[in-house]
Amino acid sequence: MMQHTVVKLTLMIAVSAFSFQLQAQDEAAIKEITEHRKKQEGEFRDPAKSPLDKKDRRKFKGLNYYPIDLNYRVKATFVKNEKPVLFKMKTTTSRLPDYVKYGDIYFLLDGEDYKLEVYQSPDLLKRPGFEDYLFIPFTDETNGKDTYDVGRYLEFHIPVSEEVTLDFNQCYNPYCSYSDKYSCPIPPEANHLPLEIKAGEKKYKKGLLH
Repeated sequence: MMQHTVVKLTLMIAVSAFSFQLQAQDEAAIKEITEHRKKQEGEFRDPAKSPLDKKDRRKFKGLNYYPIDLNYRVKATFVKNEKPVLFKMKTTTSRLPDYVKYGDIYFLLDGEDYKLEVYQSPDLLKRPGFEDYLFIPFTDETNGKDTYDVGRYLEFHIPVSEEVTLDFNQCYNPYCSYSDKYSCPIPPEANHLPLEIKAGEKKYKKGLLH
């Protein structure tokens, strides 16, 4: 009887410790997402960085986001492309910048397997601070409804291992969704996700910022 009680108590402690660990991880993730959004909105208020014109900056009260949902923060596997090929990526203008397909990210969402291609800009690579910068443009079934028609972007960095985290809560709109003066990469067809990604930034509506 005593042995059974000790085993039960040990299991309860283990489950409690595991639950506490998960809660701490969730809190850290929410803090990271919140800080990312705060940084993004700070840049929109900064005349040197903002894509908004002076008039819209004065009215700016914040960006429009889906509520944070950690179901859209997923563990993923990154596979580097050992033979990267340079190609021209289409944009919202006639500009055709060079990009390299740097690798692929494989992940599970809503019980289904998906893959996104990861790109690197040779031009951006030359800038200080962007040596490990990668780029994931994608489209999904919310485009043209809740989110920007062309698609959204995720920032990524050269990982130290193949196990990575993909957080759609941190996806954002390209600058051309705020102003016609920008030329933005259009996500390739390979990066269309056939489901609704209800996370991250929503569509920008001039004069209706939240």
